[in-house]
Amino acid sequence: MPSITHAQEAAEVTLVKQVFAQLQPKSIRWNREYCGYIGYDADGALVASRPAPGKRDSCLPDDPENLVTILSSYHTHGAFTTDYANEVPSGNDMEGDEAEGIDGWVATPGGRLWYIDTEDMVTTQICGIGCLPMDTEFVPGDMGYVAGSYHYDELVKKLEEGDE
Repeated sequence: MPSITHAQEAAEVTLVKQVFAQLQPKSIRWNREYCGYIGYDADGALVASRPAPGKRDSCLPDDPENLVTILSSYHTHGAFTTDYANEVPSGNDMEGDEAEGIDGWVATPGGRLWYIDTEDMVTTQICGIGCLPMDTEFVPGDMGYVAGSYHYDELVKKLEEGDE
């Protein structure tokens, strides 16, 4: 596992894994993204907001009524498909979190967990294939080599090359 930074305290990683353990099967079954936020409630407890259902390839979370402070976003990538590269966060995922001024978490159909650090615009794979519930239709290697981390520019280039 990559080194834990301030935004990736062990408690946050544990909470995110719990959230995705519940959401992944639903996201895969209905082939839609689910999204929300991680942060602190009025009592100072680290909690997740209620997940909002999205579309096949996008999701806009609801305003988190239970959070006083938002630390990060979270979202799933739906079911496995060969139509687009859903085993890594997208450039839009990174840009959206950056625009909100927060970091992000992404779960992939292959069961990977990614962390988006918007200060450095780097996404890092926290754990690999099968670390979270995964789509039984997932085909390892479909995207070619998947690195442990990508700077925004590297990620955009990889995704563009995949479209050729």
